[in-house]
Amino acid sequence: MTPSSLPLLTLYFDGGCPVCTREIGFYQRRRGADRIRWINLAQCEDSDLGADLNRVAAYARLHARWPNGQLVSGAAAFAALWQALPAFNLAGRIAAQPGVVHLLEWGYRGFLKVRRLWRRENVACSIPERTTKDEAA
Repeated sequence: MTPSSLPLLTLYFDGGCPVCTREIGFYQRRRGADRIRWINLAQCEDSDLGADLNRVAAYARLHARWPNGQLVSGAAAFAALWQALPAFNLAGRIAAQPGVVHLLEWGYRGFLKVRRLWRRENVACSIPERTTKDEAA
C-alpha cells in the first residue's frame, strides 16, 4: 500500500442498530469515505478488532482507530470520523477540543441509553449493560 492508499481511520460500528447503520451510511456516501476502513461489528471477525478491542466493548460504543494505532471511542470517535471526511473536517477539529468533546460525550452517553431500544435482536452479540470505567474513556 502506498501512503495515499492507507486508511485515514478505521471505524467500528454496530451494524445491528438501524439508527447507527443509517448514520454510518450517510458518512459512507461522503467524499473521502473511501479512505476509511469501515468495520461492521455484525459481520466482522474478532481478528478485525485488534488486540486492544474486544467485541463487547466494541458493541458498547462507537470506536475509531487512527493509523498510529490509537483507539478512541464515543464522542472522540465521532470527532475522528469527522476529521477524516473533508466536508466535516473543521467540525471534527472543533469537536476534538477538550471542552467540546466532553460536552459531546455527555450527549453521546444519553444516546446510548436509548440506542438499545432500536437494536435488532437478530445480531449474535448483545450490547452489554455497562462498561468499565476504562472502556468508557
